[in-house]
Amino acid sequence: MYEIKTMNNIARQGLNVLSAKGMMIDNEAADPDGLLIRSAKLHDMEFGDKLLAIARAGVGTDNVPVDRCTEKGIVVFNTAGANAQAVVELAVCSLVLASRDLMEGAIWAKSLAGRDDVEAAVEAGKKAFVGPEIRGKTLGVIGLGAIGARIAKTAINLGMEVMGYDPYLSVEAAWHIHSDVRQAEDLASLYRACDYILIQIHHNEKTHHTLNAEAFAQMKDGVRVINLARGGLVDDDAMLAALASGKVARYVTDFPSNKLVGKKGVVAFPHLGASTPESEEKCAVMAAQELADYLQNGNIRNSVNMPALSLERAGEARLCAIHDNVPRMLNSFLDIIGSENINVEHMQNRARGQVAYTVIDLGSPITPALLERIQKVPHVRRVRVL
Repeated sequence: MYEIKTMNNIARQGLNVLSAKGMMIDNEAADPDGLLIRSAKLHDMEFGDKLLAIARAGVGTDNVPVDRCTEKGIVVFNTAGANAQAVVELAVCSLVLASRDLMEGAIWAKSLAGRDDVEAAVEAGKKAFVGPEIRGKTLGVIGLGAIGARIAKTAINLGMEVMGYDPYLSVEAAWHIHSDVRQAEDLASLYRACDYILIQIHHNEKTHHTLNAEAFAQMKDGVRVINLARGGLVDDDAMLAALASGKVARYVTDFPSNKLVGKKGVVAFPHLGASTPESEEKCAVMAAQELADYLQNGNIRNSVNMPALSLERAGEARLCAIHDNVPRMLNSFLDIIGSENINVEHMQNRARGQVAYTVIDLGSPITPALLERIQKVPHVRRVRVL
C-alpha cells in the first residue's frame, strides 16, 4: 500500500480518490511514497528514498525544487486546466477593472456615508472614474496554454480582437485555441498592436521579468496590463515607472508586493485566481488521480519535469525506468531482458529535454537479479517494477 502525505488542506473529494484507489493517507509519514500539496514550500525539505512523486493541486510549482526532483527521479505533477474556469472569470473581471476605475469609485462612494447630498455628489464626482469599454479593443495574450486559450476565447466572445503569442505551444493546447486568435510573430509585434496585455505563462529563470522596462517601451501609451500567473513575470520597479509616466494606464495583478500595494494605478488581488470551492475540488481530484495513476501504473500525465507517457497494462510485470536522454538506453534494457528469455509484451519511450522515461510490459515476472542489472546501467536515475 502506498503512503501519501498531504502538507496542506486538500479538498475532501481528492482525498476520497486516493482512499478509493487503496492509498493510505498518513500525514505523519516520515518517508512517504507520494506528496499531495498546494502551497507548501518544499525547497528546504529533505526527501526520503521512497518518495516517487509530488502532486501539486494547482498550476504553479515555484514552491517545489523541480530540478532536484528531476535528478532524483521524482515526478512532479501539476493540475493545469483544473482551475481554468476560476481564472478565466477573474480575467474577465480584471479586464473590466483595468478599463474602468471601479475599485476607486466604490471606495469613494463608500466615503460619502453620512452626507445628506449623496445623489448630487455622485453625479458630480463620477466623471473621475470614467474608463473605456473593452469591446473592439485588442487584447494580447502571452501564453496560450489551458488557461490562456480559454481567456482568449472568452475575450473574443466579449467583442475584443485577440492576438496571441506562445513559442512553447503544444499540439494538444493548439487544438483549444479559437480560430479568430491572431498569431503574433514575436512579443514586439504583440506589444505594438495591443491595448490590453495579459500574461499567462509559467515563471522560471527564462521568463523572469518578461514584462520589463524594455518591454514597456515597445507598448502603446496607456496600455492596460493584467498578470494572473505569477508575480515574478513582471518587474515591479519597471511597472511603477511605466505607471508614473502614463505608458501603462492600469496594472491588475493577483500578486501584491511591498512595492505595489497602495500605488496609484495598481489593482491588486490577494492571490484569488483559483480561490473558488469548485476549483479547489477539481484541482484536488486531478492531482490525486495523477498521483495514483503513476504510483500504481507508472503513467505520467501533466508532469512539469518528466515526459508524458501513458500505456495500458499488458503482461505480468511492468518495468518503469527514468533515465538520461542518451543513445542506446532502450537497447541496454532490452538486451538485459532478452538475456533472461523474457518476452516484451508492450513498451514506450518518451524524452523531455535531458531526461527520458521508458515503460516496458513483460510476459514474465522480473527477478531481483534482473532488476539489479538494470539499476546498474549507466545513466539510469530510477527503476520500479509494478
